[in-house]
Amino acid sequence: MANFHAPRLPVPALPRALELRIDVDLAPAEIERELDALHGRIGRPGDRLHAMPALPAGAPGLRLRYREADGEYYVYVEDVMQRRLAGYTVFNRLIEVGRRADPWVRAPHSKFAPAYQRRGLARALYRWALDGGLCLLSGARQSAGAHALWLALAPDYAMGYVDLRSKTLTWLGEAVDAATRDGLHTRMLLLGRGWTLEAFMARTGMY
Repeated sequence: MANFHAPRLPVPALPRALELRIDVDLAPAEIERELDALHGRIGRPGDRLHAMPALPAGAPGLRLRYREADGEYYVYVEDVMQRRLAGYTVFNRLIEVGRRADPWVRAPHSKFAPAYQRRGLARALYRWALDGGLCLLSGARQSAGAHALWLALAPDYAMGYVDLRSKTLTWLGEAVDAATRDGLHTRMLLLGRGWTLEAFMARTGMY
């Protein structure tokens, strides 16, 4: 069973593929302002974002910057040629899960500038985490695009549905009916490379 060691992960090439619809309630100008502010911090000596390691992104003109804070992983995609931040994905801890599951699961959330959406960037970052052994759990709500992204990853990683309540994960199966899928407590689970369902259940206490 793999353990997640993000700084040593090989970074895959960024495929041209279906992209996540990100923060559908945010205006593009608001996303651009946030990314501009973050990019300014990355370039500012003394800022905690300034000294992040840089990794090749596998796509011309792009590089990745990575940091970890309080068990959460932040991966920024920088457009070197345009001297701007294309976007980022943060792999958040979930306060809803219990202590046994906390080390192994994270909920990914991404923001990308409109010009960089639908270019497969979020999908590549999800793969980056999954290939390192991290398991991904969806948030309480998903856009149609986010749901499609998870389904696109399913052929390469074990995926299913879980019920999450009272800090307990309950396995619902690889497929559920529409009513169950839309329930507030239903989440999608992607198992990272090296995991089996049986090992995940034993390690996290999932029923």
